[in-house]
Amino acid sequence: MSAEKEAAFNAAVPTPTIPEEPTIATPESTRPPPNDRLSIPFNWRLPLTTVLASFAGFGLGLTHGGQLSGLRFRAENAHRLPTSQVGWYLYHKSKNYHIMLGGIKEGFRMGARLSFWTAIFFVFEEAVDRFRGARDFMSTVIAAMGTAGGFSAWNRFPVQTAARTATMGLKFGLVFGLMQDALSVARGRRVGYVEFVRRQLFGAREESKNKVLASPI
Repeated sequence: MSAEKEAAFNAAVPTPTIPEEPTIATPESTRPPPNDRLSIPFNWRLPLTTVLASFAGFGLGLTHGGQLSGLRFRAENAHRLPTSQVGWYLYHKSKNYHIMLGGIKEGFRMGARLSFWTAIFFVFEEAVDRFRGARDFMSTVIAAMGTAGGFSAWNRFPVQTAARTATMGLKFGLVFGLMQDALSVARGRRVGYVEFVRRQLFGAREESKNKVLASPI
């Protein structure tokens, strides 16, 4: 009787089941595509590089503007130097104020200018990538030279200065583009010319090896 009661009790009381933990699927839009430069999507790469460029420009402008303001203050007050201890105290206090104010102004100006041209470069690079259907150093070189040309036209540089700026853009684009390609290859992304070289080198070896294996002894 006890076995029958136990079987009836087990049938009447259901066994509790432990619910499975829900799995959260990662949306496809949040996963960076494998062919993105630096493994960062463009809609993240553009604001990130623009912000970094603005901070770098602010630092450079703060230093450069402070130095120029200090030299300008000394030149403007060279004919009326103080003659007392209190006068020298006020002189240096006023000088430091001018240095700080000039540095902050130049920092904001250079930060805005550098972030603007950085955004132009990365937008240009992405446009060339999509137009060519490939992401390699050639797009970076084209974008760098195009940005250098726009910068020269904006500032109305003479021919010699514009040529020098274009040369600097070519060097920067070549170095930065090859660095991006090297990082992409290290992360497993396929780069067109790298795959071509691999096929030419290792493909010929594999073909010759297959011929040797397939030839009768």
